[in-house]
Amino acid sequence: MRLPVIGDDPTNIDEENAISMVRYAIDNGVNVIDTAYPYHGTSFEHGGESEPFVAKALKDGYRGKVKISTKLPIWAVRTREDRDKFLNEQLERLETDYIDFYMIHGVSEAFWGNLKELGFEEFLDQAIADGRIKHAGFSFHGRIELFKEVVDHYDWSFCLIQYNYLDDNYQAGKEGLEYAYKKGLGIAVMEPLRGGQLAANVPPEVQEAFDQADVERSPVEWALRWVWNHPEVSVVLSGMNTLDQVKDNLKIAEEAQSISLTDKELSIVNQAKLAFKEKLEINCTGCGYCLPCPAGVDIPENFARYNNYGLFGNLETKEFYQFEYSFFVTENKRASVCKECSICEEHCPQGIKISQELKKVKELYGG
Repeated sequence: MRLPVIGDDPTNIDEENAISMVRYAIDNGVNVIDTAYPYHGTSFEHGGESEPFVAKALKDGYRGKVKISTKLPIWAVRTREDRDKFLNEQLERLETDYIDFYMIHGVSEAFWGNLKELGFEEFLDQAIADGRIKHAGFSFHGRIELFKEVVDHYDWSFCLIQYNYLDDNYQAGKEGLEYAYKKGLGIAVMEPLRGGQLAANVPPEVQEAFDQADVERSPVEWALRWVWNHPEVSVVLSGMNTLDQVKDNLKIAEEAQSISLTDKELSIVNQAKLAFKEKLEINCTGCGYCLPCPAGVDIPENFARYNNYGLFGNLETKEFYQFEYSFFVTENKRASVCKECSICEEHCPQGIKISQELKKVKELYGG
């Protein structure tokens, strides 16, 4: 998803460098390569260049050394036939007879109802039975209540959730991590560095927290070690776009173990988290006490998206954040449908003037 490219075109993968990176990683112990139908593309509706690239990178005997993980683009699935069409197309793109880990991509409130109506359970059962996929899972971008429902709905082998020290209470979060683990699911983590946001240009207050440690570590190492410290986590997916990043992550992975951070080190990471949180535009903890909204607004999700832009966005990336908002927050749950009834404010433990703050979200992201 974050392979090196030539110029600004995401479809123009720097294949020579990228193949060297992938094979170096495999030669040094990496055994899962994660991709998806739209990665390195210009549209979510059409296949990107990531899957065909993976096929090239795994030639010369490398396919047998790794597990391939990819995903069904559920936003483009409108009929029962579409499911098989996409899977078969992905097998061709990846030049493989089977996919080791196949996910329903980006399960959220926006797509869950349609998924059930189209009978995804039968599709996954059949694909496992005929050998096209080995293990079925799902990646998740919704609220914790839905996460538990999805976990309980099907005999999944694994799930993929966003998890890092800043997002331990976001989407599935720590509660979801522990819930899925107790249900016997293997757990993979995406966004351990929040797309690089926890790695580069961290605020001085965050670095000051890390500087208190007895051992010197980079922000990257602190973030990855924090995720690996959780024994529930089986796999961490980290996007790397240089060979130096591959080598750095490999070195950290060799040394990091679960339940290895000391109480002092965990306290330091928590201080870094609080330093980030102090810079939030809206002091929302995501507790959900403001819900349900009579108008249907997903208040915590709207505030999370707004805060995300406030922490890490700028004018150059604004269009990306607006696209992300429009994709993951459905029209009936956006800030623009707020009726300013203020009922939510009566239940907010933080005393947030929610109606006024939602106006800021609407101004940033539009209707």
